[in-house]
Amino acid sequence: MVGQLSFFSAEARTPAKADLAGFLCGPGQAVSFARGTAARVYTELRDEWRLRPLKQACADRGVTTELCVNGEGTHFVRTPFRTDLTPLAARWLDGSAKTVPPDFELNGAVLRVWALAAGSWMESAYLLGLDPNAPQTHAPLQNALLASGLPCTLVGAPALRVTGRRRLARLAELVGSPPQGVAMSTWPAA
Repeated sequence: MVGQLSFFSAEARTPAKADLAGFLCGPGQAVSFARGTAARVYTELRDEWRLRPLKQACADRGVTTELCVNGEGTHFVRTPFRTDLTPLAARWLDGSAKTVPPDFELNGAVLRVWALAAGSWMESAYLLGLDPNAPQTHAPLQNALLASGLPCTLVGAPALRVTGRRRLARLAELVGSPPQGVAMSTWPAA
C-alpha cells in the first residue's frame, strides 16, 4: 500500500525561494544590502555532507551558492546578494536582528531545508538546530512546529527535539526522502 503525500510535504510542493527560510529557522542568517534592494542568506556548514544537498536545494530554487571560510576557519554556504531574496530577508529581519515572521507557517519544503542545514539525530530523537544568537526565535519556531503537527521540546543545544514514533513519522513524511548522497542515518525517519 502506497501512502498518500501530505499537502504540506516537501515532495508535494514546487520549490520556491521562500523555502530558504529553512536556513533561517536554524542558525542561518539573512543580510540586506544597498538599503534593502538585495539580500543573501547563509549558514555555517557544520558537517561536510551538508554542502552538496544544500547547494542542490538552492539550485532547485534558481539560486547559486558558494562555499566560503571566515577568518576563524569556519565554513559557510552562502548565496550571492540577490534582489529576489529581499522579500525573504525583509520578513525575517527586524533591523539587523533575526525574527520569526508573525504569520510564519512551516511546510515540508522549509523543514527539508532546515533539516539539511541543521538537523541531526541524538539517540532516539531528531534535533532541528536553532540559532544560539537569536533566542527570541526559539519559542516562535517551537510553536510553528507544533502547528505543523510536531510537538517538540526545546533543548540546550539549542535545538528543538522531536521524539516518538508518530511524531518522527510525521517529520519524515513532511521532509520527504533523503536527497541523493545523504545517509539515512542523518535524515529524519520513523
